[in-house]
Amino acid sequence: MNSEGSDKNHGFESIEPEEIQIPVPWGHISGKWWGSKEEPPVIALHGWQDNAGTFDRLAPLIANSVPLLCIDLPGHGYSSRLHDGVFYYLFWDGVILLRKIVKHYKWDKIKILGHSLGGAIGFLYAATYPEEVEALISLDIASTTVRNISKCVDGTGESIDKYLKYEQLSPESVPSYEYNEMLDIIMDAYKGSITKEGAEVLMKRGTQPAAMPGKHYFSRDPRLKVSMLGAFSMDLTNAYAEKITCSYLNIRAKSGLKWDYPNHYQEILNIIKKSASKFEYHEVEGSHHVHLNNPELVAPIIQNFLESLPKSIN
Repeated sequence: MNSEGSDKNHGFESIEPEEIQIPVPWGHISGKWWGSKEEPPVIALHGWQDNAGTFDRLAPLIANSVPLLCIDLPGHGYSSRLHDGVFYYLFWDGVILLRKIVKHYKWDKIKILGHSLGGAIGFLYAATYPEEVEALISLDIASTTVRNISKCVDGTGESIDKYLKYEQLSPESVPSYEYNEMLDIIMDAYKGSITKEGAEVLMKRGTQPAAMPGKHYFSRDPRLKVSMLGAFSMDLTNAYAEKITCSYLNIRAKSGLKWDYPNHYQEILNIIKKSASKFEYHEVEGSHHVHLNNPELVAPIIQNFLESLPKSIN
């Protein structure tokens, strides 16, 4: 599978990232370090079932000004899967992983950029370690996902049974597809959120060659499909929001995700606005993956925000 040419002629600067690996007890975490190693990077966290490639078209537009470390969350991209028999509690797994990364590099202060699930992880981390987070940039999400309680209760058994099914799958038993067939599957699954070019970017890091020539399979852990267990209640989410004190930027896509409680997005922003040392909110045209489809709409906002921070933390 080769889609190296899919990003040509888009006007992106030719900055080459460095592939990195961070040791963890279950294997390693992979990532892409864009830009200088002379200062701590903005830690960039991708969305559910995506990978570090989600920032491939955004990072070159800002990495000359600020370095980025775009990681693959556990079970995503090139990162190791969790041990057999372990359930993915996506939000808290991400917070614990982020803490491990901070400890690994011995950083005292960090900045976080998160899309979707990554933004929710950044939200929890900024609330949990408010004195250590200088800035949080959240793309098309304001907090952890708040689900309808009845749906959570009614769907518990189904989620557990799905997990038990998925954990039986091995790389040899997962379905494999031809390149164009896989591309169609991705485009259909994202329901218009990503362009064909964006899908090809995610495929570079999210697929692997199968044993049969010409076939490929999705390399992410199939257990990740079960994501409902461990959902947050509204009052708990609000309590975390009250603890965020860092500089905060939220960029929302006008055609982005739809939520069980549509008004809660703004309610969370209103809470954060009261305690954040700096607060910005912007809406941009585009879908949930606007940062991947049209990074030129997002990059200037992020760059201006980072440049506006006090020099002591920028």
